[in-house]
Amino acid sequence: MPLLGSAAMLLSFDVEAAAIEEHDRWHTHEHLPERLSIPGFLRGTRWIAAGEGPRYMVVYEVESLETLASEAYLERLNHPTPWTSRMMPHYRGMSRGLCAVLGSFGFGQGGAAALVRFSSAESLDRWLLEDVLPKLPGEAGLGSAHLLRGAHPAEMTNEQRIRGADRGVDSALIVTGYDDGAVADRAKRLTGDIRRRGVGELDFATYRLSYSLTREESRGAG
Repeated sequence: MPLLGSAAMLLSFDVEAAAIEEHDRWHTHEHLPERLSIPGFLRGTRWIAAGEGPRYMVVYEVESLETLASEAYLERLNHPTPWTSRMMPHYRGMSRGLCAVLGSFGFGQGGAAALVRFSSAESLDRWLLEDVLPKLPGEAGLGSAHLLRGAHPAEMTNEQRIRGADRGVDSALIVTGYDDGAVADRAKRLTGDIRRRGVGELDFATYRLSYSLTREESRGAG
């Protein structure tokens, strides 16, 4: 499957406008390599909003949910670097989900993505996993589709205290592809289909790939 583990951490947030340039520099050159040095972290990808919605979506692919509760990860969260401590107060509206990967279909990762977040329902998950998502990567303009389910709330840490309490994630669908319009149109139709199945809390945003780094690349850079 295209996601590199059985779990993922999904973040969406804004950053104060005056701090965006430094944030992207810090996130690229310090934060992603630091996170990928933690055992079990496999790949980190930053996306930038292509329309309305939080400016950033970040996905960390990890070996398992245990990775996101490990002593090594919590140690980093409770002992942020000076640069991290300087950046955290500029964050706004952080949503952070420690998620199980319920399904991951397709190959590769396109430069366009759509994020659909919604309330979980077993019947809805079954419909998506059996009838919808396996077919999506074969559609024109698309490449992959991933269904995530928030597994447990994130523990309060010093990083979170600096930026403010994070909101959680219930369920999320990420669709990627090589055609922005096709990804957005298909995700909009999916959003409508999900809403018609009785899901009330639902939001949708589109993104463009900004930067991606794997654990192996991070080791090479070091």
